[in-house]
Amino acid sequence: MAFLIILIAVMPLGAAILTAVLGPRHLREYSHVPAVTAVAISFVASLALLFLTVRTLGSTSSHSEQPVLEHVVQLWTWAEISPTGGSPQVPVAHGTVDFLRFQIPVVLRVDPLTVVMLVTVTAVSLLVIIYSIGYMHEDPGYWRFFAYVSLFVFSMIMLVSVSNFLLLYVFWEAVGLCSYLLIGFWYRKPAAAAAGKKAFLVNRVGDFGFALGIFLIWSVYGTLNFHDTVDPQTGEVYSAGVLGMARLVHPQEGLLHGGVATAICLLLFAGACGKSAQFPLHVWLPDAMEGPTPVSALIHAATMVTAGVYMIARCMPLFEAAPYALTIVGVIAVITATMAAIIALTQTDLKRILAYSTISQLGYMFLGLSVGGLVGVAAAMFHLVTHAFFKALLFLGAGSVMHATGGVIDLNEIGGLRRRLPWTHVTFLLGSLALAGLWPFAGFFSKDEILHLVYERGRASSLYVVLFAAAAATAALTAIYTFRAYFRTFFGEERLPPEAVTHAHESPPVMLAPLVILAIASTLVGVALGPAKVVEHFLAATPSLAAFAHHSAEAQVSHGFHFVPWLSTALTVCGIAWAAVLVLGPLAVVSPVISVMKAVALYSLSFHKFFIDEIYSWTIVRPLTSIASLAGWIDRYFIDLLVDTIGFLPKLVGSLLRGSHNGWIPWYGLGFVLGILVLLAAMFF
Repeated sequence: MAFLIILIAVMPLGAAILTAVLGPRHLREYSHVPAVTAVAISFVASLALLFLTVRTLGSTSSHSEQPVLEHVVQLWTWAEISPTGGSPQVPVAHGTVDFLRFQIPVVLRVDPLTVVMLVTVTAVSLLVIIYSIGYMHEDPGYWRFFAYVSLFVFSMIMLVSVSNFLLLYVFWEAVGLCSYLLIGFWYRKPAAAAAGKKAFLVNRVGDFGFALGIFLIWSVYGTLNFHDTVDPQTGEVYSAGVLGMARLVHPQEGLLHGGVATAICLLLFAGACGKSAQFPLHVWLPDAMEGPTPVSALIHAATMVTAGVYMIARCMPLFEAAPYALTIVGVIAVITATMAAIIALTQTDLKRILAYSTISQLGYMFLGLSVGGLVGVAAAMFHLVTHAFFKALLFLGAGSVMHATGGVIDLNEIGGLRRRLPWTHVTFLLGSLALAGLWPFAGFFSKDEILHLVYERGRASSLYVVLFAAAAATAALTAIYTFRAYFRTFFGEERLPPEAVTHAHESPPVMLAPLVILAIASTLVGVALGPAKVVEHFLAATPSLAAFAHHSAEAQVSHGFHFVPWLSTALTVCGIAWAAVLVLGPLAVVSPVISVMKAVALYSLSFHKFFIDEIYSWTIVRPLTSIASLAGWIDRYFIDLLVDTIGFLPKLVGSLLRGSHNGWIPWYGLGFVLGILVLLAAMFF
């Protein structure tokens, strides 16, 4: 198993280095080969790891009520601080451990939560890379694209595999760097360069909070390791990890409570808000559409935006100790999901509609996490997996449309493409049905699991009744904006840009094959994993979640099981029907609706994205720009002038004295006499 873990991580890194070194001169049009080969090997190794994990759980489940699986591979120790004799002790399950036994081991950790992420990341990344062979084949930066993507996949694999908060932060930043490189891939295009910079800077805001949370964890726990470090000779725990079983089975002394726990969790959540585009740090994600479409699919489906969800899921024991933080997570999640869905209703750029859809669906995932415990994590991770497949499908489908229309993606300029793009049309329809959450597609099972948990949580908390109502309404909005985009793209009178009328055609097989595979996955994954609660049972063996396997929310599952799916289905069907009427219905029906929306200013709020970018521009960007301009003026006309003046004075004195050195002896004699007179005056006066 150790070999597989290392292989999964090393292969994409090797591909990135090989492509960067050999791509410009030697690989050229074959620059995709290292990336495809490496990620394919990582995917196969991830499947093997999944098989071994399932087999191990199957063999241990008969011997214990709740099997726990964790495999740690320590590569080397980056840094270590040994405690002194007077080091304080921290109580854990097996006695006490040294508070200041600090290590930064480079460790790869595999448990069921890691396995779920590895399979999802490598599977979707492989399909996106294969698709990119056709999509990017004429781009002059072909080799650079695959080098960046390979590094992106490596960073994401390491992010979900490391077992230390410090290393998590390192690869958290590496993912951010790769996204900056890929979003701004066409850096000569001003909009792309600005989008990459915006993504990088907005994420720095969240990452600052994440870093503060890590500092606070260290100050409280004295360690940043997730796992317990065991002495190989005695088998005793000598360094209890923050999320290790030594603390979790000793909850009163091993876990935080109160204000400190809430502070840590909110700081960690700030990092998740930046990386996973939650309000108010969501503004970078729609602009990220300036990058190549495969990059959009990769960021939105398999990497980066899922990092925040994974991090909160991994840290659930900390959040369990801070119920107020979980409540805030739920409120922010619903605000994000509903707001993004409303914005998507009026956008005309197909990729931006999908971008706001991603923001909304990530809100659902965080809403599931806010329920807490194993059931909350399982629901969020289930939706993460299904969303990865159907969102990658939709983005790649949008890329196929762009391939046919010469890059035009504005719904006002295209339409009626179902005859020209039959394969793209069918696969996009399947992805739309999955996103809308219609049975039996993947989104139905994962989204309804979250809605059901929130509904049951509402029995104990009136706040969650409001959150459920908003989330259910968002489900209807999701169906409306999804099928509005679908109908406007593929139905109605055929509309194409003039330059694409004669040559618009279906994408090549290398681009269609990933679409078909993703369409199949979007149709079947929910049925395969949902009804039997496969994800929940699988994740129950994760050490950091095993202690919460019997979370109180689990006892609520018996209530209202039939109500939520029926409600969700009814809302989805109504949303699809409403979208059909708005797009395909007679103008006499559509015009009054638009008029009412404009009258209540809802249309303007939606179309202008609630003016959040403008608010940030007026309150943050412009003041800081003005301060920077003032600082530049002061530097140029005051600081530089002062420095230049100080440097000019010796030069001026020197130029005045230079004339005295002319070789005329009487002049030197006069200078000698004047010098003596000055000395005498100084001595006697």
